[in-house]
Amino acid sequence: MRLLLCLIFLVFVFNFASSTVHFKDTFDNDWESRWVVSNWHKDDGKSGKLVHTAGKWFGDENQKGIQTSEDARFYAASAKFPSFSNKGKDLVLQYTVKNEQKVDCGGSYIKLLPSKLDQSAFDGESEYAIMFGPDVCGASKRIHVILNYKGKNHLIKKEINKVETDQLTHQYTLVISPDNTYKVLVDNKEIQSGNLADDWELLPPKQIKDPKQSKPVDWVDVKEIDDPEDVKPAGYDDIPASIVDPEAVKPEDWNEEDDGEWEAPTIANPEYKGEWKAKKIPNPEYKGEWVHPLIDNPEYAEDNELYLFNDLGAIGFELWQVKSGSIFNNMIVTDSVDEAKAFSEKTFVANQEAEKKMFDDLEAAKAEEKKKADEKLAAEKAAEKAAEEAEEEDEEEVAEEDLVKTDDKKEVKKSTKKVDHDEL
Repeated sequence: MRLLLCLIFLVFVFNFASSTVHFKDTFDNDWESRWVVSNWHKDDGKSGKLVHTAGKWFGDENQKGIQTSEDARFYAASAKFPSFSNKGKDLVLQYTVKNEQKVDCGGSYIKLLPSKLDQSAFDGESEYAIMFGPDVCGASKRIHVILNYKGKNHLIKKEINKVETDQLTHQYTLVISPDNTYKVLVDNKEIQSGNLADDWELLPPKQIKDPKQSKPVDWVDVKEIDDPEDVKPAGYDDIPASIVDPEAVKPEDWNEEDDGEWEAPTIANPEYKGEWKAKKIPNPEYKGEWVHPLIDNPEYAEDNELYLFNDLGAIGFELWQVKSGSIFNNMIVTDSVDEAKAFSEKTFVANQEAEKKMFDDLEAAKAEEKKKADEKLAAEKAAEKAAEEAEEEDEEEVAEEDLVKTDDKKEVKKSTKKVDHDEL
């Protein structure tokens, strides 16, 4: 048993040691020496600025990435590495992204590109090998996996909608293997897998419709026909669709000179059955649906190397974002799943819990601050209302006092007049 464990350990160490990391970046303070920001949209002022930051919440303040910082802008940046081919080996592409802005329309995907990329002119039209990652716009949420095969970009046929839309960091991993299979993982959990030939239309179909064959002109594919023995009943067409309402009565105040001649309203005729149609019966001439004969497609050629990319030499992203705030980090391109997983443990996994706690604490503080602000506003409104009511009461009291004084004066005048009258 001990010997078996030793052998397993040695195999693991050998595989790990023999793996190749083609590119790895955690965006230290020297990141701009490796990354080139494209001139795309700089001439029209629509190019957004990338900033180096850990964000508003994080697991480690020293673990910074590059963040989109301006709304409604285009972003494009890339980094190069020595060109390689993934022939006979796994290809693993992995990175993290944190959307602090509650993204509602924008992409946060990355691309693997050929070594010939002109980095200063990198834009949405630049040739790429793989485009991978989440894209959100309104109700549409999906993870793109687009592969370039023989110069044409092919979208995955399956819908991968496991897109994380909270404001925390998430990790996206794509693995393409020499047996023409693939896996997509989110936060180290597999969410999609399959075969390249099945899930992309990379190859033409194995069979096509025989161009020399067509449906015979006398082929009957109508299942049912009108019953020739079914006859329309006599007087069927004489039944009107509507009739005069027998319960309608001319209003008593109807004046024909002013209102014109009264006409009773019409209602749907309960006896009317609609347009007559003959009953259907099975067609005795029916031969079934005609199936176009298939032949082998002369353009089809099996390819056991659908997975293969002979020139991978750059990584980058080109995006349009309505709301900015996406932080890209922890990128790795390797031929080892174990290498990528170990990198994930050190960078992504190690900071998940602390980042979430900081985010939750900030949200709780924000909620408490909002609660206090709402309570203060409610108290101010209550005080304002009380002051208005007190002022109204004071005005009413003054008005009543004025009225009493007026009444007193009237009484005095009356008394004076009465005295004067009595004296007379």
